[in-house]
Amino acid sequence: MKVKKLWVDGEKIFILTDDERELWQSLLWYPRLLKASVEQRQNYEIDNSGIRWEDVDEDMSLDSFLYDNPEPVGVARIFRQHPELNVSAIARRLGMKQSLSAAYISGNKKPSKEREKEIINVVKQIGQELIEEPIY
Repeated sequence: MKVKKLWVDGEKIFILTDDERELWQSLLWYPRLLKASVEQRQNYEIDNSGIRWEDVDEDMSLDSFLYDNPEPVGVARIFRQHPELNVSAIARRLGMKQSLSAAYISGNKKPSKEREKEIINVVKQIGQELIEEPIY
């Protein structure tokens, strides 16, 4: 697969391939690229295996445009959109291994509906505790 054109629209990056396929994936998987300036995003190099943005030290494989999960959903999306959340602390609060929670966030594993609800409830509970906690 060769890239004929590359562009960014909002939180998505698109490519047009030499066989006229338009593929995309979410920039939420690439936080440095998401936060990059227009100029930094335009400074890239493409080779046979991927795209390189030297200014922001980011690489993206061309194969990643063919993955089943072009956009994070559920807990992966929550933690990608809120990197200030401490994944390890939340995992400890749930009695979950940090490596498992990291796999959920990276999209390498998908939590069950019950587990996803548990994680989201803990995040909401922490938010509620912060709202209710007096500030001196």
